[in-house]
Amino acid sequence: MRVIVFGASGMIGHGALHASLRDDTVSEVLAVVRTPLDVTHPKLRQIVHADFADYTAIQDRLTGLDACFYCLGVSAMGLTEAEYTRVTHDYALAAAHALAGASGDLTFVYVSGEGADPSGKSRQMWARVKGRAEKDLQALPMTSYIFRPGFIQPVDGAVSRTPLYRGLYRATAAVHPLLKRLFPRHISTTDAVGRAMLAVARPDNHAPAVLRNPDINDLANARGYARE
Repeated sequence: MRVIVFGASGMIGHGALHASLRDDTVSEVLAVVRTPLDVTHPKLRQIVHADFADYTAIQDRLTGLDACFYCLGVSAMGLTEAEYTRVTHDYALAAAHALAGASGDLTFVYVSGEGADPSGKSRQMWARVKGRAEKDLQALPMTSYIFRPGFIQPVDGAVSRTPLYRGLYRATAAVHPLLKRLFPRHISTTDAVGRAMLAVARPDNHAPAVLRNPDINDLANARGYARE
């Protein structure tokens, strides 16, 4: 299986990237980045690309792919709705259209968030924009899955790029084992999210189109997907 990862320098993208590199069924991992990652691996190929709204320049490198893990995102804090829409919705749709044209049978996995609202009625700007991205992606003629994670603990060196979130994760790291025991289905990790992405990319899966933390954990821990 050949996979492509967007947002590999981010927290959830880190989980998707490293889960893919560890998986024996994955033969090649492409990472589309603005600046090169400080990661080396025999299976990793990096594509340095500046314009995430236009993939014409690299279209020929997007062929023969089996799955896309779209983890590119940004916090809505301090952004206008137009600015947040450009990164969260427009960039994702541009990538999906480019991949649909180059690798028609590809499975597209989009990282949304718990509380996203495809109806567009939410008072929260981020929820409306994420929801519209979900709706528009699912309307495309390609297999797509929406991940709506709730609380995700970074592991294996994953770090949030949002200072507020970094502080939250540091504060909860010590109690994460306790939270995991108390709420085993509702607390997940970046590694589990990555393994669940690989699970839905396989043709024999029976996952729902929209996955929340319990679904993510179930897939990540299923036979054949659990990390050794």
